[in-house]
Amino acid sequence: MDIQKIITTRRNIKKFKSDKVEHSLITSWLEAASMAPNHKMTEPWEILFVGPETRAKLNHKTDFCQAPVVLAILSRHGATDLERTENMAAVSCFIQNFMLMAWESGVGTFWSSLGVSAAARTALNVPDDCDVVGILGVGFPEEVPEAKERTPIERKIRHLS
Repeated sequence: MDIQKIITTRRNIKKFKSDKVEHSLITSWLEAASMAPNHKMTEPWEILFVGPETRAKLNHKTDFCQAPVVLAILSRHGATDLERTENMAAVSCFIQNFMLMAWESGVGTFWSSLGVSAAARTALNVPDDCDVVGILGVGFPEEVPEAKERTPIERKIRHLS
């Protein structure tokens, strides 16, 4: 699949099959994701594989859409507010890379922002110097939703003098 097709067909999956996703595949996608741009090579991402006990403590309203794998992706703060912001952007790029790598292999993802809650941070045992950028459900899609209509890009572009 070419990169444009991967990007334009990827969806947030809300219903997963129970089929197992090989750990080695996930690790290879994480490795590729680590090529994300990151200012000063901080590589601020940390990945938590969420097991059944922690997953139950997270108490997500759909249990991450029954995905067979759940990952929490953290971002280290950095020394300054600017570095914290740069790190969050880098980790978002890391997550997008991961999602596209998975999608290329027919594996879908569900990105939850639940990790911003104090209860989720506690359940995940997140250090004070980290943010939870996303908690991802990962698995083979049971169904793939249709694309939602997007605002034409022309309406999002401004030209400065």
